[in-house]
Amino acid sequence: MSITHDLSIITLITQASLLVQLVMGLLALLSLTSWYWIFRKWFQINSARSKTNRFERDFWSGGDLDHMYQAAAGGRFRSGGMERIFEAGYREFTKLRSKSHDQAATIDGSRRAMRATYQREVDDLDAHLSFLASVGSVSPYIGLFGTVWGIMNAFRGLANVGAATLTQVAPGIAEALIATAIGLFAAIPAVVAYNRFSYDIDRLGTRFESFMEEFSNILQRNLR
Repeated sequence: MSITHDLSIITLITQASLLVQLVMGLLALLSLTSWYWIFRKWFQINSARSKTNRFERDFWSGGDLDHMYQAAAGGRFRSGGMERIFEAGYREFTKLRSKSHDQAATIDGSRRAMRATYQREVDDLDAHLSFLASVGSVSPYIGLFGTVWGIMNAFRGLANVGAATLTQVAPGIAEALIATAIGLFAAIPAVVAYNRFSYDIDRLGTRFESFMEEFSNILQRNLR
């Protein structure tokens, strides 16, 4: 068998020691799972951004708040985070306004309802981002562990050889380094996706908070 054939990726993986193969399998599983969540979060965040843009456009067009609340409660803007914040705040506002003449308590109750809904929305967007962060930080070390173990096996195998040559050393070193390569392949996309999604979620969170403040001011004016 030629050296080139011995050093092919498939051959090196299949001929690696059992522990190194287990490390590679774990890294492959982590990579596939992280890619699954990368695509899921990408679609979720894009959908949230699109629905936020649509609701903001409709809200600031000057429509009637009662009509918008009825449309929101009926599901016209389904799954929109800002729409749910508006719905929670306006529902609490109308409930408290009919029961109490304390304007400050009415506005404060509306803000608390919006804040609770805001927290749920951000938590939902943040879900599973910690997994991507863990994959990005741990995968290189898992791959390095497989590499160290593989190199130890390679040198142990050379202990009984009188004169080591490149032909004897290269396959063992190469199969060990594959574990590090797979670890980096799993880690890099996860880190990039985590940083990007965290930035996008922070931007959406800022827009939600700005809307809550502006909407609270509108509700306060309506009490006068």
